[in-house]
Amino acid sequence: MTPSQPPSSQPSPSQPASSQPSGPAPDFAALWASARRLHPIYAELAREFVIDMPVCTDLEVQAETPVRESVEQAQQWLNQMDDRIQVHQLRQFLQTSTLVDSDGLVVLLRHFLAKTSHSDASRDKIDFLLVQYFSQSAPTELEDNNADIAYVAHALEPVLGPVELKTPVWLNALDRVLDAARRCRSLDELLHGGVLEQGRKAKAQAGDLFYLPIALVAFTRFGYLMRRVFFRLMLTDLNSILDGLTELEEKGVETIDCRRAQFSAQEPTVRLRMICQSWKVMFQAEYSSGQPLRMLVDLRASVDAALGRGSAVPDAKKTATPAAQAAPAAVKPAPVAAKATPSTTETAPRAAAAAAGAGGAEGAKPAISAKPAPQAEAEPEAELAAAKADAPEFEISADAPEWSADEDSQPGKKK
Repeated sequence: MTPSQPPSSQPSPSQPASSQPSGPAPDFAALWASARRLHPIYAELAREFVIDMPVCTDLEVQAETPVRESVEQAQQWLNQMDDRIQVHQLRQFLQTSTLVDSDGLVVLLRHFLAKTSHSDASRDKIDFLLVQYFSQSAPTELEDNNADIAYVAHALEPVLGPVELKTPVWLNALDRVLDAARRCRSLDELLHGGVLEQGRKAKAQAGDLFYLPIALVAFTRFGYLMRRVFFRLMLTDLNSILDGLTELEEKGVETIDCRRAQFSAQEPTVRLRMICQSWKVMFQAEYSSGQPLRMLVDLRASVDAALGRGSAVPDAKKTATPAAQAAPAAVKPAPVAAKATPSTTETAPRAAAAAAGAGGAEGAKPAISAKPAPQAEAEPEAELAAAKADAPEFEISADAPEWSADEDSQPGKKK
């Protein structure tokens, strides 16, 4: 059950009818407790991303028993911060900060789910937070087949409460998108083959139905499993690059043209190997934020070109997979109007930033285990989010046109 506003305090039976409120009064104590828990998170977000917002004095003081006006001002301050915090900023913050644990994620989710109206941005935040929460609670060894609706619903009970496991037919489209993603043979094909676009469409076309408890569970499962696909393909690309570099070195080739990947025209293969090995270690350590996805895709293409074999897979940018092309018809959940997903301006990753990222400079933190065969993960939203090092994030649901960047870090992952 989707959480609603905090429990309401009921008027005393002895209170005159004329003075009784027309509706349930908000529980100011619960609202204040939530605001106090969110304040340090939002204050740090404002500091890290230089969000210009006046401080909320009462929250700064952290009064134990505030007056009604203080609670209302705190709620107004939080709502204004919600309007200013971008989805990619929230993702990046949660992937690099130790300030938010599982309980903090629950408070954030209840805060967003309690809103009476939802924008596309708040929907995408909820989508990411749910996948983040589930990813942190799911054991590393969880197999895809075991991550069914019932399993995910049970894991989300602290947020959603008990959920009726009757899945509407329109949500079946998510499984078709997952099947198409699992047939992709490279990260390039996943990112440009139309699969991620169908995941974004499913979310956008759900409209208000997205907030049905069973839909929240289904989209969480979808995001989690898509991330697994994503990480599997990322490791596949890294292994392909490393194998290609070995082959080039055996032929006596010491430098290759990597300008398309924003490296130099004579990039030493030794340096490329060191960067890829560092990326691979981080992925095996479960994940880190701000990975330069496009650079990885273009680097594989550069290595393939140096070997004289062109792209290792068909041009996914021009030809979408049949499954991806067929998915749209089943994505529509009812007569709900589809909303256009906002796009963001892509920021090209830089070679220097990649090298820094390879060294873990941005504070890599575990997310979901990315093992070569049975693992990986991705969320329903695509976007090239500009992270600290100008590197795009992977998410599946909503911030950019051709990239989906819903990264996640899992500080307290079960083993």
